[in-house]
Amino acid sequence: MSGHSKWHNIQGRKNAQDAKRGKIFQKISRELFMAAKGGDPDPANNANLRMVMDKARAANMPKDNIKRAIDKAVGGSADNYEEITYEGYAPGGVAVLIETLTDNKNRTASTVRVAVTRNGGSMGAAGSVAYMFDRKGYIAIDRTTTDADEDQMLEDVMEAGGDDLQTADEVFEIYTDAKDFTSVRDALEAKGYELANAELTMIPQNTTPVPEDKKEQFQHMIEQLEDDDDVSNVYTAAEE
Repeated sequence: MSGHSKWHNIQGRKNAQDAKRGKIFQKISRELFMAAKGGDPDPANNANLRMVMDKARAANMPKDNIKRAIDKAVGGSADNYEEITYEGYAPGGVAVLIETLTDNKNRTASTVRVAVTRNGGSMGAAGSVAYMFDRKGYIAIDRTTTDADEDQMLEDVMEAGGDDLQTADEVFEIYTDAKDFTSVRDALEAKGYELANAELTMIPQNTTPVPEDKKEQFQHMIEQLEDDDDVSNVYTAAEE
């Protein structure tokens, strides 16, 4: 994991995401609905719901939208979404994982396949690339919001139970074991740190460079997948 930075990709996607804010809110609403439906609608008693609410706030989702999604679950809506992960290879042989939340798996399977294969990629069987990724907690702290230096930050991260700290120009990036993510996040917030980003994510164990002649095709595939209403997350092993 050493040397792998997510922040550049997060910032690189921000402008594109701003233009698709309504679609992003729709996707997060589904996640809020399922988290509240699958557990206690009170985030104080539902770590999964609390995490999705953090994601909603990071995306500047209005409080009314968040409340509506949770109220819909509390109201006993019959809507239901299934979590399905697709695996395959992007152009240039780069491993890709596509997480979806769908109410029609046939539709989703078709649109994902089209986005991948028509852009020079190929679909794989379940388990074909998942073993190349590790589920990790990821936390970013904007360095302008804290007086802590790298030594202090490292001490606080280790005390909170984090696994790794990477320091970039703009942020401190913290990685945790997936099962420790919530406790590490809460411990850092309790110390007064403002979190610029906090999420469970998939980190590739090794990365693959995208060939120069495949970069445009690769980017188009990612954009097409992320534009799909049913796709929640797209993870790749592309070298940054």
